[in-house]
Amino acid sequence: MKNTVVTYLGFGIGAINVLFLYTRFLSEAYFGLVGVILSTSVILMPILAFGVPNTLVKFFSGYQVALLSWISYDAIAGFLSRENEIVADYVWYVFLIALAMAYFEVFYSWSKVHLKSVFGNFMKEVFARICISIALVLVSLDWLSVEGFLKCMVGIYLLRTAIMKIYAYSLFMPQISFKLPGNTREILGYSVFIVLGGSVAVILLEIDRFMINQFIAIENVAYYTVAIFIATVIAVPSRAMHQITYPMTAELMNRNSSKELKELYRKSSLTLFIIAGLIFLLVLLNLEELYLLLPYNYRGGFTVVLFIGLAKVFDALMGNNNAILFNSEYYKVFLLLGVFLAVLTILLNLWLIPRFGINGAAIASFAAIGSYNIAKLILVQRKFNMNPFSFDTFKVFGLLIFVGVLFYVFNFSFHPIVNIVMKSMLICLMYIGILYRFRISEDIFKVLSGWFKR
Repeated sequence: MKNTVVTYLGFGIGAINVLFLYTRFLSEAYFGLVGVILSTSVILMPILAFGVPNTLVKFFSGYQVALLSWISYDAIAGFLSRENEIVADYVWYVFLIALAMAYFEVFYSWSKVHLKSVFGNFMKEVFARICISIALVLVSLDWLSVEGFLKCMVGIYLLRTAIMKIYAYSLFMPQISFKLPGNTREILGYSVFIVLGGSVAVILLEIDRFMINQFIAIENVAYYTVAIFIATVIAVPSRAMHQITYPMTAELMNRNSSKELKELYRKSSLTLFIIAGLIFLLVLLNLEELYLLLPYNYRGGFTVVLFIGLAKVFDALMGNNNAILFNSEYYKVFLLLGVFLAVLTILLNLWLIPRFGINGAAIASFAAIGSYNIAKLILVQRKFNMNPFSFDTFKVFGLLIFVGVLFYVFNFSFHPIVNIVMKSMLICLMYIGILYRFRISEDIFKVLSGWFKR
């Protein structure tokens, strides 16, 4: 519960930063530069860490791990600044932030293996965003230059890592040993697969912003970042529920409870589809009013929000699919499949971004994530003989289309914030009312019944 609250708090602060502070206090070029720096850092992070965080959790009981990383400055600078020369002066920022992110995950894992995760989650989700908010306010007051802000951003990530290290070592001081452990081969093999898995995950999430910088003006990264963040709100409930469904899935698979696993698969899929579908409607049907609250140049991301939003809803429809595959003997096949789809993502971006700009990046992400999810569906169906769909799934699909079409042309003529509040209330009342009246989901019905009784 504490971790979930922290995650939502961090997301809320991030929304303020992305939608209102960055867009007003930094130029579009520098906001785009921030997006490129952070995206590139995230992409480099799994390689720099070489799977150490997950390996540490898995193999903690026997020994400790150390890591040394190095990247060629000139090669990366030339590659990243091919289209936008402004990036060349900030490649060291990418390296330092990537290194800070990698080591932060190592120290965070060190605390998690000692069953202390809340502080690390706070540092990961909240600390950096609060510091960035303060720095952006200082920029708005002319107390900090844009150059100073970028240096401050690097310092924030390095400081976060240093604090996490102190906290992790306060729990237990590691003893460094240069003697290789007996299962070194197993560790290296596991780390390689974790690097593959981590790289696939970040490529699917971050490669679009990275590649936009390679083909079109860096300002487009800023526009894309805002649109992506708006669409990402759809995935927040999934992150919270997966904290529950992952351990439940592992327990059911360890007990070989196939019937209960199938039930959990369908229930998690239906519940997340209902919630993500509602949020998708709220975002899409209020998007025009929301964009009126942003600077003019940031208002052209409807197509991006549509395709990324659909991808997030498709993810939600998968339920605990990932947990089933990760806890099975087929996790290597799953990760290798992910590598193939990561390559597909890169190829689609190479093809679509030069032709359609940020819309091409969104279409590429949607196509890649859609293909990935279809492949996972087929894999689980063939290996476990189950799928997440039921007749109720199609009822929800029909409900989403009905409410979406009904409210698409329904607008008020008040202030955008008033319009958003009024339309959202009407959408929620109709959507929840139909769910409750026809008992489309028993789990949702029980929750709503409890609310109505109170």
